[in-house]
Amino acid sequence: MNKLLVSVTASLALLAAAPAMAQQNQQEPAAQQTQGSGYSDPAAAGTQDTNFSDVQLKDFIEAQEGVMEVREEYIQKIEAADSQQKAQELQMEANDKMVSVIEDVGIDIPTYNSIATAYSSEPKVRNRVDALM
Repeated sequence: MNKLLVSVTASLALLAAAPAMAQQNQQEPAAQQTQGSGYSDPAAAGTQDTNFSDVQLKDFIEAQEGVMEVREEYIQKIEAADSQQKAQELQMEANDKMVSVIEDVGIDIPTYNSIATAYSSEPKVRNRVDALM
């Protein structure tokens, strides 16, 4: 259970950081804050809905397992990178794979992020996910 919580948090951080890193190379930081990244964070916007169906939660669990595999595959590569640029490239590559894994399961990124955020902050959602595992 704790491993899932840590993994969800780390995966969510990777998914949230990658679009910002891509924009960093293309835009000034001030413009970056006002520009949408394509990945929404409903919890940050105060619009999070925690009424997820069991199907959505089961899809989340399946996606999270794949995301954990990608994360484990790339974490050592990123830590061993010989430059910041190489680390960012590896992080973007890992992010792309995580997005593919999530979408291949049939869940969209905003829903995945909503469930991950709710899992981290809402005991009701965490208990439901844990019961489905």
